[in-house]
Amino acid sequence: MTVATARARIFCVANQKGGVGKTTTTVNLAAGLALVGQRVLVVDLDPQGNATMGSGIDKRALPATVYDVLLDASTLGDARQRSVKGGYDVLGANRELAGAEVELVSLPQRERRLKAALAPVLSEYDFVLIDCPPSLSLLTLNGLCSAHGVIVPMQCEYFALEGLSDLVNTIKQVHANLNPELHIIGLLRVMFDPRVTLQQQVSDQLKAHFGDKVFNTVIPRNVRLAEAPSYGQPGVVFDPASKGAQAFVQFAREMVQRLGPPEAAAMPP
Repeated sequence: MTVATARARIFCVANQKGGVGKTTTTVNLAAGLALVGQRVLVVDLDPQGNATMGSGIDKRALPATVYDVLLDASTLGDARQRSVKGGYDVLGANRELAGAEVELVSLPQRERRLKAALAPVLSEYDFVLIDCPPSLSLLTLNGLCSAHGVIVPMQCEYFALEGLSDLVNTIKQVHANLNPELHIIGLLRVMFDPRVTLQQQVSDQLKAHFGDKVFNTVIPRNVRLAEAPSYGQPGVVFDPASKGAQAFVQFAREMVQRLGPPEAAAMPP
C-alpha cells in the first residue's frame, strides 16, 4: 500500500547579477506565502546569511547551519529554525558556508547534497525557497539541482538584460546535464519605478520576449522594504500597509494560483 502525499514545490531565487533583490524577494515571498496559508521553508545558500538575519534569526548564534547539513554533520530537521515573525522555517547560513566550496569538491554527489538533505522533510512543506548567492558556484549548483524551477527577480535596467541571458544559459545547461526538472518559473520585476522611461521600456521588452513567464505582479521601489531587514523582519510583516508589502502578498497569491494544487507523490506507508 502507498500513501499519497503532496510534494513541496522547490524554487531557487536566483540571478547571477548581484544587488537585484534576491534576498528581499525570498524572505518576503516566504512571509507572503505563510500569510496565505502555505507551509514554507527558506534555505539560505548565501554565506552572507542575509536571508537568515532578515527572517529575525541571529546567524552568529545558530547551533547548526546549511554548512553542517551539506557536510552531513547535521540533518535538516535538526538544523532548521523557526522565523517566529515571518511564520516560516529557515535553514540558516553564516560565514562558515564560504568554506563549504572547498570541502564539497572532494565529496561524492557534491552537487546533489542539498537535494538529498531536503528529501526527508518535503512532505512537511508546500514551498521550499532557496536563496542562492549571485555567483555560479557549487552552492548555487546544489540549489539548482534540488529545484523544480527558478524565480528570477530583476530590475528593469539595461545591464539586467545581459545578466539574464547568462542565467538562462546556466539554467539550460543544468537542465540538460544535471536536473531535467529545472525550468524558469517566472521573472519578477522588482524595485520598479514606472516614472523612469527606461524601466518601462525594459519591462515591455521582457514581456515581449518572455510572454507569460513574466509575473503580473510588479514590486515597486519601496523604502519600508529596504528598512525591514535592520529590524530582523520581512517587509510583509514589518509594515503590512506599505505598497511593497502588499505587492509581495499579491505575488504570493499569484504564485499559488499559477501553480495550482500540488502534485501528489506516492510514498510508501
